Amino acid sequence: MQRLLSIGVICSGVALAGCGARDEAQGPLDTFWMALSDLCGSAFEGTLTEGSENARASFGVETMVMHVRHCSETRIDVPFHVGENRSRTWVFTREVGGLRLKHDHRHEDGTEDEITQYGGDAISPGTATRQEFPADAYSIEMFAAHVEGSPGLDGAEFNLWTVDVRPGEIFAYQLTRTNDPGTRFRVEFNLSAPVDAPPPAWGHE
Repeated sequence: MQRLLSIGVICSGVALAGCGARDEAQGPLDTFWMALSDLCGSAFEGTLTEGSENARASFGVETMVMHVRHCSETRIDVPFHVGENRSRTWVFTREVGGLRLKHDHRHEDGTEDEITQYGGDAISPGTATRQEFPADAYSIEMFAAHVEGSPGLDGAEFNLWTVDVRPGEIFAYQLTRTNDPGTRFRVEFNLSAPVDAPPPAWGHE
């Protein structure tokens, strides 16, 4: 298991005040990143808490598991398995002064799906427990190019992905559309009850 080292050190006595000041100076993005990094190697089962009828039909009946599988100083890969489907991986990347979320979609043979690598950069600074990622220019262009064959992409240029990490409580992934707040998809994972790690995502063996 690979973990990022926290910049915090064991503090005692008068040093406590100094450590508190340093933690506060990290800022919300750093605290969020450290909370996500601390989950590295662990897997958790999720529940669909909000979603359309189609989403509930396809996701609500399956076992959903997230696995914080790979961590480095600049990248964290989180496969999201739905039943036997291992096509999805959330990829978090630290950028200079920011954070990026991308969706890596693969076929069972490991090749990339036509609709993949979409996402965006976090709206800075966010909070220590929540970051929001609006669709970036690359994603908007790709959605437009494939909307004819994928009706579900109609309006996807307004996608906003939200990720919540509350240590010891939940990790939540949510999709909304800023032009239609009623369009929502949210999965919450129970961080207090780790489960066995699933097999690797397709294309990431």
